[in-house]
Amino acid sequence: MKKNIIAGFAAVLLLASCKNDKKVLDSLADYNNSMEQKGYHFGDKLALPKEVTDDAASITISFGDKETSNLTIDPKFFTLGDNAVTFNVKTKGGETLTQDATINVFAKNPEKNIAYQVVAEYPHDPKNFVQGFQIEGNTIYESDGQNGSSQILKYTLGTTTPLASTKQAQEDFSEGSTIVGDKVYQLTWQSKKGYIYDKNSLKLLKEFPYPNVLGEGWGLTYDGKDLIASDGSKLLYFLDPNNPSKLVKYIAVAGSSQAYDQLNELEYHNGFIYANVWQKPIILKIDPANGEVVGTFDFTDIAKQNTKGSDDVLNGIAFKGDNMLVTGKNWSKIYEVAIK
Repeated sequence: MKKNIIAGFAAVLLLASCKNDKKVLDSLADYNNSMEQKGYHFGDKLALPKEVTDDAASITISFGDKETSNLTIDPKFFTLGDNAVTFNVKTKGGETLTQDATINVFAKNPEKNIAYQVVAEYPHDPKNFVQGFQIEGNTIYESDGQNGSSQILKYTLGTTTPLASTKQAQEDFSEGSTIVGDKVYQLTWQSKKGYIYDKNSLKLLKEFPYPNVLGEGWGLTYDGKDLIASDGSKLLYFLDPNNPSKLVKYIAVAGSSQAYDQLNELEYHNGFIYANVWQKPIILKIDPANGEVVGTFDFTDIAKQNTKGSDDVLNGIAFKGDNMLVTGKNWSKIYEVAIK
């Protein structure tokens, strides 16, 4: 009889413990769901529900191969944008409870809508599927995509006749490009390699493999020290121009209420990174120190005049002095805009 009483008492304790564990997990889930859209900023402390903290002997957060007991949004641990994490709660009863969640981290200051005025228009070859776009002096350097028609070329602004060009192999789909000294660097989409050319002749000098973290090649620019590449994610990767296979660091990109991915054609100018968002008529102005989007350009009106299908989208950023040049895939025009 005594055994039955003890067994019954143990069953009651187990049931109570299970109910309490469920209460902890449900409360934690409600909190995380409510915060996912609202998001956090760096320096914010996670205000976990009392139902969780009262029953917890310890709480840690796992993110990739890292784990922390500091319930503050620390830039050493989290990145801007979405962070897929796991909460690990060790209860006072000795149980270990785990729950997956998404912690969104946003920039503290709202992005500014940057005004501009179109001040000039130039011809652009509509056959060119623009992937990389930059200007030096009055010479445009352009990387064009599509398997079988990918190329690197240069021409004088105001004309469409190439001064020099080099075709890529059938299997290559060319992507972003940038000028570094007397060389031009060019990415490919899925070939996992890039090319380096002589800037004057566009003669191929060598190729290089991507670092493993770079999934695909999208956009490319140069900040005077490092190459900066995008791969369609929220991340921008800084690469050593002397060894582009070497990753220097990376940053994630987000605004004050949303993360940005699909970062495509890139340009660096006067201390900021400018990024086209693929399939959207906007260009972001990004602080390279932390990945925060400080401003956005809305080129909807220009894009509407040139976009007839799903592929001929805005994609091309260069700076002519303080004015910006913008164009797109298969567009017949390049627009020069003065930033207000």
